[in-house]
Amino acid sequence: MKKWMFFSALLCLGLGGCVTKGCDVTTVGSGCRSDYLLYQNDMLQAKWIINERRQDSYELASALLSRAAKQDKTGEAEFYQAVLQLRLNPEGSQVHDLLQSSADKKYPLAIALLAQLSGSVDQDKARSYRAKYDELDVAKSGYPSFPQALIVVNKLISQNN
Repeated sequence: MKKWMFFSALLCLGLGGCVTKGCDVTTVGSGCRSDYLLYQNDMLQAKWIINERRQDSYELASALLSRAAKQDKTGEAEFYQAVLQLRLNPEGSQVHDLLQSSADKKYPLAIALLAQLSGSVDQDKARSYRAKYDELDVAKSGYPSFPQALIVVNKLISQNN
C-alpha cells in the first residue's frame, strides 16, 4: 500500500502543465495533443520504472526520459534523469548539471534535492536553494512543503525500497 501512495505522490508532484509551445493540447487528433500524450506516456513509464527499481529496465527509462526532455519545459524529465544517474553512478558529475538545469526551470523536487545534497558541503548554498524553494508557487500553497519534498526525494534516491 505504501508503494502506491508514494507513486501517487510522484504523479501529483509531476506538476507537468502544458509542455508544448502554447498549442491547444485539448483538441483531439491534433499533432500537438499527440505529442503531449506521448510526453505524458513517456514520463509515466519512466517514473514507474524508477519507482519500481527495475534496474534491468533503466536503459528504457533513460530513453523515455531523453525523448520526454525534448518537449519538457518544467524540468521534470531532467530531474528524473538525475535520479536515474544517481542510482547508476552516485559520483557522476552529470547529476548536478541535470539537477541544476531542472532547478533553473523551477522544478520543486530538483531544488529540494539540490538543497539536501548541498547541505553536507555548503550550508550557504543549501540555504539559498531552500529560499528558492520557498519562492515557488507550490511552496506558497503548502503542497508539497519542503519537508514533504525531501521525503519524496529521499525515497527516490535511497538504495532501499
